[in-house]
Amino acid sequence: MAERMNNSMEKITEEKWQAIINNDETYNDKFCYGVKTTGVFCKPSCKSRPPKKENVEIFTNADQAILANFRPCKRCKPNNEHLPDNEWVTVVTEYIDKHFGGKLTLEKLADIAHGSPYHLHRIFKKIKGVTPVEYIQQVRLKQAKEQLIQTNIGIAEIALSVGMPNLPYFITLFKKKIGYTPAQYRQMKLMEDKDDGTKK
Repeated sequence: MAERMNNSMEKITEEKWQAIINNDETYNDKFCYGVKTTGVFCKPSCKSRPPKKENVEIFTNADQAILANFRPCKRCKPNNEHLPDNEWVTVVTEYIDKHFGGKLTLEKLADIAHGSPYHLHRIFKKIKGVTPVEYIQQVRLKQAKEQLIQTNIGIAEIALSVGMPNLPYFITLFKKKIGYTPAQYRQMKLMEDKDDGTKK
């Protein structure tokens, strides 16, 4: 076990790094690599966007990567198996839940999940019942509702913090999905709290 851990933590050599960034198929049977930021591992020949060098961990084989809690890439299938669709979608939803405040596009999510945008859109909707874009909106609006109730932060600042810097769009989407503008929603919740206080 100690030997396995040592192998998995080995520093990436220049030779292996060049194999990764050049998608060199001749190295596929020599090692695979995990990307710490996504939790996915790949063959050197994987055509996904190259990771940052400091985020790469080297493994002698797929079993080591799996033991280190990395998931196989959906695109290059480093353990020659498909990642089950529900697990693949879980990778994407977890990423959205953590990074909803940043710029998220279908292309970026597909790249992170190591698949095509079309395939991701189709499988995500099949499993979650909503598209990735709709799920992103749900997460952002849920966070915005919490901030409107729990803080006195301005609406423009809340919009920015949940990844929607276009204030008119944020207000329009909020009203369409929630039934109130952000200001109306905040006022309504304040009134409900006051009513609850007088009833007790």
